[in-house]
Amino acid sequence: MQEIRFYHLIRTPLEHTLPALLEKSLQRGWRVLVRCGDSERMAHLDQTLWVQNAGSFLPHGTAQGNAPADQPVLLTDTTENLNDANVLMLVDGAQATPEHMQEFDLACVFFDGNDPAALTAARQDWKAVCAAKMQAVYWAQDTDGRWVKKAESTAP
Repeated sequence: MQEIRFYHLIRTPLEHTLPALLEKSLQRGWRVLVRCGDSERMAHLDQTLWVQNAGSFLPHGTAQGNAPADQPVLLTDTTENLNDANVLMLVDGAQATPEHMQEFDLACVFFDGNDPAALTAARQDWKAVCAAKMQAVYWAQDTDGRWVKKAESTAP
């Protein structure tokens, strides 16, 4: 069953959370499209992924780079699925309708718990996903920074 995951970032910023989840996605054989809120933030995340861990390599590229279709992880600020991804990750306020999310096996919405506008947008997205009768799961960080499932919608 398709699932929409909401990640409420409280203890660690996206730059620390995203690389670990991308590595897990690649280990599972998934192709990932990371939709960023704007091109400047996309460039920042691109640089972050290159230097995130000196002991590992996270293969990725940007939609403006060479051969975007060949990238297992593609950063973009557009709605096109240029790398035929089966996982969509929405970061930094990037939006997708529930209908667009249904084009992927899994969609993840990351939002900053310290930003009131991001919290409001995530609540609206949750309501839209639930209204579309899609499976939604809400994850938040505990005081130690571990992910804990806090809520789950019931999809038919």
